[in-house]
Amino acid sequence: MCFGITILLMPNFIYSIFGATLAAGGVFAAREYGASLIGNLMLAWFARNSQASDARWAIILALCVYDAIGVVVTLIAILAGALNLLAWLVVALYLFLAVGFGYFLLPQKKPVQAN
Repeated sequence: MCFGITILLMPNFIYSIFGATLAAGGVFAAREYGASLIGNLMLAWFARNSQASDARWAIILALCVYDAIGVVVTLIAILAGALNLLAWLVVALYLFLAVGFGYFLLPQKKPVQAN
């Protein structure tokens, strides 16, 4: 939430930490990204206690895909030289979240009950 709000309000400052500079279009895109982070956080927070359902599965799938794409996009930016080494922390965070959400997409085994 803090990262999303900070990107929304001060995109040039946040991106400068990662070695990137933003023109007007980049500031717009960064603010859209900040809004996306806030929206995804709110979605995950308010759905955190939801019961097993098609809607919960769809939320988990969407967040898994979002974070997996974040890994790829951030890796491309690092390899292209657009971001500095600090961006590897962003890759690690995206990867952690993608794997975590992916885990919850796996079928859950029911415990065996003793008779």
